[in-house]
Amino acid sequence: MANRLPIIAVIAAVLLFLLYSAVFVVNAGQQAIVLRFGEIIDVKNEPGIYFKAPFAFFDADSVQMVEKRVMRFDLDNIRVQVSGGKFYEVDAFIAYRISDPRTFRAAVSGQVELAEARLRTRLDAALRRVYGLRDFEAALSEERGVMMREVRDQLRPDATSLGLDIEDVRIRRTDLTAEVSQQTYDRMKAERLAEAERLRARGNEAAQRIRARADREVVEIVAEAQKESEILRGEGEAQRSATFADAYKRDPAFFDFYRSMNAYGTALDSTGTTMVLSPESEFFRYFRDPGSKPQPGQPAAPATSAAPAAQPSTAQ
Repeated sequence: MANRLPIIAVIAAVLLFLLYSAVFVVNAGQQAIVLRFGEIIDVKNEPGIYFKAPFAFFDADSVQMVEKRVMRFDLDNIRVQVSGGKFYEVDAFIAYRISDPRTFRAAVSGQVELAEARLRTRLDAALRRVYGLRDFEAALSEERGVMMREVRDQLRPDATSLGLDIEDVRIRRTDLTAEVSQQTYDRMKAERLAEAERLRARGNEAAQRIRARADREVVEIVAEAQKESEILRGEGEAQRSATFADAYKRDPAFFDFYRSMNAYGTALDSTGTTMVLSPESEFFRYFRDPGSKPQPGQPAAPATSAAPAAQPSTAQ
């Protein structure tokens, strides 16, 4: 019995090895392509534990795992020409999945890198065709969604031949090339400068109209103010004359005295003027006799307005 234990152990190890080489596991998000001598014999799309013939190293049965989930492929800096001869630089990406593992294995040997290389060529051509049918502004307008759908529809037949299904195509970036950017900038600058000149001309025209209207209003206001001031001055002069006349009627002697005092104050101020007059002059009447009254027919002392008329004889 003891001599049989090594044999049993070897047999058990061989059985375990055969079992291990005959079992494969398909995870969620994976698909398994079962090959026998390089030919596809089965495809497992559901997760689980499956069996195959052992000894894959003898080219009996082998398993190739491929993705079942949606994958993304990016394509950057594609130079495309729009209608009119101008160029854009476009970044885009494709969302795809392996829908037919048999076709995928037959077309690209199950290699994702090879499939994406072929998609790159087809996506580049589709973008050039779609952009070439649009003008310069359409590529940046709301028509962009229509353009992405057109690119997707053009890619789908080629992708189907690779065993792929195109879920979506998105344009991430659309930029002007350096030379087109400079041309666009120069054109926009010229347009803005022209618009600025138009606005400046309109502003100057409006300023001139406002200035002319303001000048006219100033002249009208000043004229009206001068008119009112002349009217008020005339009314004041009339009221002044009426007041003087009324005062003279009430007390002629006091009024003469008041006017004489004003005349003295004006004539005898501190200007340094020397006046040569006779002491008997009527001008000095109130100096001789402050209580005297003018005799009938004699004029009172000169009024304030008449005092400056006295001519100086000599200067001190």
